[in-house]
Amino acid sequence: MPDDSNTPYDDVFNNMAKIVDEIVRHMPEAQHARIIGYTIVTRHVSGDPNSFFPGTAADQGDVPYEVAESDTHIFITAQIPPGAEHTPYADIQPDSVHICVDSRTTAIMLNKPVDVIHSMYRVHRGVMDITLAKVPDE
Repeated sequence: MPDDSNTPYDDVFNNMAKIVDEIVRHMPEAQHARIIGYTIVTRHVSGDPNSFFPGTAADQGDVPYEVAESDTHIFITAQIPPGAEHTPYADIQPDSVHICVDSRTTAIMLNKPVDVIHSMYRVHRGVMDITLAKVPDE
């Protein structure tokens, strides 16, 4: 199997990161600027706990989602089905998240407890982005 440690996309993503860094550095009050809800994943390493893993399939009646994890946060991105009658919402609990769209509820069990107060979600153009702050290890 070929070694994919240096794919052509790595340069593109590194250049994008430099561009974003330069933009943030030149923003007013740059010391307080943060970019939230944007992740670039260049490749999947099997068994890597910080990589995306798919959720349920849409044909099961659940809302499809993906999960990414960092040292401090869990990020969930869900595709909201077109034609939803009511505003979708995320019920965030310390050990789970329930994505609710009309009569459908998709439960996502979490491997690590999260701080509900410092977690949030946003729905925009058919996509729900959920950012969960992990409870720090003692």
